[in-house]
Amino acid sequence: MGGRLFKNFSFFSATLSFFILIGIFSILFTYAQDSIHHFGFDFLGGEIWEADEDDEDIGIFGGFIPIVGTMLSTTIAMIIATPLAMGIAIFLTEIAHKTLIKPVSIAIELLAAIPSIIYGMWGLFYFAPIIQSTFGGQGVGLLTAGIVLAIMIIPFMAAITRDSMNTVPDVLKESAYAMGATKFEVIKDVVMPYSKGGIIGSIILALGRALGETMAVAFLIGSVMQIPSKITDPTTSIPVLLANNFSEAQGLEMSSMYYLALILFIVSFIIISVAKFYFLGKKVK
Repeated sequence: MGGRLFKNFSFFSATLSFFILIGIFSILFTYAQDSIHHFGFDFLGGEIWEADEDDEDIGIFGGFIPIVGTMLSTTIAMIIATPLAMGIAIFLTEIAHKTLIKPVSIAIELLAAIPSIIYGMWGLFYFAPIIQSTFGGQGVGLLTAGIVLAIMIIPFMAAITRDSMNTVPDVLKESAYAMGATKFEVIKDVVMPYSKGGIIGSIILALGRALGETMAVAFLIGSVMQIPSKITDPTTSIPVLLANNFSEAQGLEMSSMYYLALILFIVSFIIISVAKFYFLGKKVK
């Protein structure tokens, strides 16, 4: 009886997740219809976002700038966060003294518990002036948003990678040491290949978090509808544009915002699906 109940509950949970995914897509696609019919695929290349104050069904809306801003800020964050998170995980599993492992692990996990708005406030009032004095620009922009976003996703990536590396059997490492391998060689040739699935999974989850982050990026990216010519220039992203304009949007602008949300949903789904099925399905043995 208990086994059947557990089986049915598991099946219900998995099915519910699938229908929630379909439901989100259906709602976004339905409310984006006006913008899809009005702009079509030209929306993807449009660089103007101007609503008509007299007629809510008239306006020029394009999603190119927020799409580019989302991709660039996420790319900067992943480039910075990935090696740092890998280094933290390797240190905690293979290098750190036993007395350091627990306090450092707790500190890393506490970083994940900090609300994103606090990261945004810290970045705006403390970190942005440092970026401005070091690299020039206005302080807020792609670089500032990308760096703070990297700090936000490091705990997720490091914690999952650490847990994956902890699953490596001691006998594999001891055998490598017995054959004369150095610690670096053991990490490179034994630990990393064995825990590859967890490492890739951590990167996928961190990528999903970075793509959808809103509040911290809203503080730091500048919220300006322009293509950045330098890495320190302000711009905007899809989540930031939605957060700033959604409450006042009507008519065609509202539909265009749903169109943007649909694009973000599809991009996130494609990236995570390709990474999961290609890397985890084919390269992890």
